[in-house]
Amino acid sequence: MGAITHYFKSLMLKELLVGLSLTGRYFFRPKYTLRYPEEKAPKSNRFRGLHALRRYPNGEERCIACKLCEAVCPALAITIDSEQRADGTRRTTRYEIDLFKCIFCGFCEESCPVDSIVETDISEYHFETRGENVVGKQQLLAIGDRFEKQIAAARALDAPYR
Repeated sequence: MGAITHYFKSLMLKELLVGLSLTGRYFFRPKYTLRYPEEKAPKSNRFRGLHALRRYPNGEERCIACKLCEAVCPALAITIDSEQRADGTRRTTRYEIDLFKCIFCGFCEESCPVDSIVETDISEYHFETRGENVVGKQQLLAIGDRFEKQIAAARALDAPYR
């Protein structure tokens, strides 16, 4: 009996009429348009964008070359080389992130014990040549220095959830 009623409902095109009525209701409502360069869409403070390396307030880089971020990266986008300093501490000599490989999962940020590598809320960046996708240590430190206030504010807002 259910097959017969289903057959007659399909002949009446009930599903099509329900869909068209929904389309008709939204057709006459005012449209929402975001004019992108002038207007920005709101972003969460947990948004994961361009990477940055942070420094301590005294100017020393935070990265201790533990290589946890390199080990946890599922896309294998991070490359770290390190050496030991004269005072016995270990620091990075090479820290590179290939942004073409990176999937912006945030695992590197979560695994860092000293809060060195962070993902900022910067989503507007581009590359003009093929080699610019590999971001080196000096570029990452420069991004961190430039946006430190924004990074610290976003980390403070996110602190209750960590």
